[in-house]
Amino acid sequence: MKKILLIEDDPALNANIKEALSAENLEVDTVFDGELAGRILRKTAFDCVILDINLPGKNGYEVCRSFREYDTSTPVLMLTAFGELEDKVQGYDCGADDYLTKPFYMRELLLRVNSLIKRSENTRADRQGKEVLTVDDLVIYQAQKRVTRQGKEVLLTPREYQILVKLIAGRGEVLSKKELVREIWGNAFDGNTNTIEVYINFLRNKIDKPFGKESIRTRVGYGYYFED
Repeated sequence: MKKILLIEDDPALNANIKEALSAENLEVDTVFDGELAGRILRKTAFDCVILDINLPGKNGYEVCRSFREYDTSTPVLMLTAFGELEDKVQGYDCGADDYLTKPFYMRELLLRVNSLIKRSENTRADRQGKEVLTVDDLVIYQAQKRVTRQGKEVLLTPREYQILVKLIAGRGEVLSKKELVREIWGNAFDGNTNTIEVYINFLRNKIDKPFGKESIRTRVGYGYYFED
């Protein structure tokens, strides 16, 4: 069940919005004060925040701006009685994802909330997909610079890791020794391409041989590639 934080100081509107969201199987926490809302946001994770601008304590702009200092991914839908462009610009500048002007239809609010949640989930999935590379039984956790094969961690040096990631990212494309040298060491490297042969041998001894694999392949006269 998706969790929503509703920050709205009008008791009647607060109750109406909560009822409409709850009817869609959304879990709704409510708060009427901007200062308290800021404290709740620091302690609890939500899938979406519905935020009124005119609040006691702190206004919606201040709450959103503070929230974005430590959370840039949770979607924020701002509610306001104003429809002027300047108000919308200020809301977006504070980090809001969408804007709804009062009065509004509850159906439109529900559509906006569901759209924001879905977009946030897709963005998160895309980010995770880029952070973790998986090929066969080999997994690379790019944020941690960590590699596992068949569930066992493989310890690599920074250069070995860079070459492995480059080969896997190539998706079977043959990379020449010169390409690998240029990509890993840069144009300032004054060594010869035999350095790559040494590192490829190191990688095979760590990535392939202990697991009975031959993933890192040579195409004689052309270079190296990673075979699934």
